[in-house]
Amino acid sequence: MFKKLSLKGSSNTNNQIKSSLQRNIKSAILAQYPKLKDIEEDVFPKKVPIVQVKCQNHINLILINNEVIFFNEREGPYYPTLRFLHKYPNILPHVQVDKGAIRFVLQGANIMCRGLTSPGAKMEVDLPVDAIVAVMAEGKDHASAIGVMKMSTNDIRTINNDIGINNIHYLGDSLYMSPNLE
Repeated sequence: MFKKLSLKGSSNTNNQIKSSLQRNIKSAILAQYPKLKDIEEDVFPKKVPIVQVKCQNHINLILINNEVIFFNEREGPYYPTLRFLHKYPNILPHVQVDKGAIRFVLQGANIMCRGLTSPGAKMEVDLPVDAIVAVMAEGKDHASAIGVMKMSTNDIRTINNDIGINNIHYLGDSLYMSPNLE
């Protein structure tokens, strides 16, 4: 999704949005990630405006203090950025890929079922289709990608073929390499 990130060439790309829209975005994010309610003041400080940046391919970035914390595509779900996920690692369920899959994940490839079921991989929580997950790497502490489940964890274990997780955002993509937009 973020092989090349560029802002649209108009002057309205970087907008401080109206307070009603700020409340809607904040409530949508808190509804989607209920674990953020405990740290709501840290994530969304009072008196700090939420800024929305519109990029190519209908991608919207949500900024607080010039730091990208969430993004979405069109009117879809909000995804946390990896830098935000590294600060608050428990907001997403984790799946772990084996060592052989790490280099492909870091190049933006989708995660295959075999990389999730082989020795070294872990899927400890039962997850439905379209669940947003943090993709961990075997032997590493921080998430290396954020993805969306294309199959449920039960289907991944039984079918064990094809793509299991769509890779949305990974270490080294253009969103990760440009954390601050000014």
